[in-house]
Amino acid sequence: MSFSTLGLSDAILRAVAEQGYTTPTPIQAQAIPAVLNGGDLLAGAQTGTGKTAGFTLPVLQRLSTDTAGAALRNKTSKRPIRALVLTPTRELAAQVEESVRLYGKYTNLNSAVIFGGVGINPQIKLLANGVDILVATPGRLLDHMGQGTVDVSKIEILILDEADRMLDMGFIHDIRKVLAALPPKRQNLLFSATFSDEIKALADRLLNNPAMIEVARRNSTVEVISQKIHPVDRDKKHPMLAHLIKTHDWHQVLVFTRTKHGANKLVEQLGKDGIGAMAIHGNKSQSARTKALAEFKDGSLQVLVATDIAARGIDIDQLPHVVNYDLPNVPEDYVHRIGRTGRAGATGQAVSLVCVDEHQMLKDIEKLIKQTLPRDVIPGFEPDPNAKAQPIQLRSGDRGHQNRGGRPGGARNGGGGQRQPAQQPRAAAPHAPAGNGGQARSAGGGNGQRTGNGQRPSGGNGQRSGNGNRGPRPAAARRGGREG
Repeated sequence: MSFSTLGLSDAILRAVAEQGYTTPTPIQAQAIPAVLNGGDLLAGAQTGTGKTAGFTLPVLQRLSTDTAGAALRNKTSKRPIRALVLTPTRELAAQVEESVRLYGKYTNLNSAVIFGGVGINPQIKLLANGVDILVATPGRLLDHMGQGTVDVSKIEILILDEADRMLDMGFIHDIRKVLAALPPKRQNLLFSATFSDEIKALADRLLNNPAMIEVARRNSTVEVISQKIHPVDRDKKHPMLAHLIKTHDWHQVLVFTRTKHGANKLVEQLGKDGIGAMAIHGNKSQSARTKALAEFKDGSLQVLVATDIAARGIDIDQLPHVVNYDLPNVPEDYVHRIGRTGRAGATGQAVSLVCVDEHQMLKDIEKLIKQTLPRDVIPGFEPDPNAKAQPIQLRSGDRGHQNRGGRPGGARNGGGGQRQPAQQPRAAAPHAPAGNGGQARSAGGGNGQRTGNGQRPSGGNGQRSGNGNRGPRPAAARRGGREG
């Protein structure tokens, strides 16, 4: 099957071809006709399966070929917002809007993205003339709605992307507020990596007789990823990581730590070893996060150290190495982490440095992925067989960072963005993509986040399905955090 058989216009096909794609992925082959049909859709797909193009392409097609779209003379004329995409994180919002711009470049449609973390006033100017497709995080959208600076009364298509993550992050009340303001007659598209009871309940309320699509088995790990466990004592993790990087001459290594403090400490230690590293997490400024991501993506930065949510937007086809310096608290996050490698049909390696404190976490992960991961003891780093496990939350530097879930009220910074418990490390967001037709489309949004401690987190990671098809995979938050 090729994209030309899916009912897309020549203008959209031209843009797709320019990105080097000819064959749709399974989610695209099923979702595009379903969306073009005009009905509601419930789709199960992991990040990395090409789902973003699965909804951006048909939405662009519908909006550009109906009466209103055909009447548009250019990208700058005044128009109502007709499609709304809600995403859980800034990084994902920015990448979805970038996809809209890439695939809509030969249409007269335009787009914008709004989220927290930078000033709200540029967004107010941006929205004054309206845009065809608005990508937003819920908190920032509600800020604009409260100030009367966005009009959602003409929305024809609503897309909830990564709906399971939005619910995990506590967005359900914000989503309900947004839904209450939308026209009752509209097309609804819900994308989720998993179909939990909460997702099914949301789908029952939101969707009207939806088509259902599910690709990639739930919580599957990618077959092309080589997974390995290196047992090690907790105080030997840093020397072991430096040894592995130098011995194997690794470049572009994405390393996951459990806490922001741990990420900073590791960057400092690697620097003393002569290994270039930077960290992305919630205590880093927007410019520092953007710089670190950009240098890592272009290959000039050897090691990027990230907390879980921070890495969600790292979308690199050939990323060869992911290292779990600390195992994640939530087993599903292991799947999302290692899904950063082995993308687009490439092979990848996921290595986990596991100390005695993390043995139960490892058991939980292996139970989830239904396989026992191979152990490889590195000579010179043999773990002490008599070592006793310590509760992770009591270890120096990790205190107060471990608990998941819960959303204590907290100070709201800057106006409407991310609400997040003080104890949960979070991270990074990218720069704002430029707008359609050369117009600047700010990805910023002045609000920031609502946190229990005034810190400003963001970002995340995802997983690619194991199919080798290379359909458009536009550059693409676990419990306890909230971004908007």
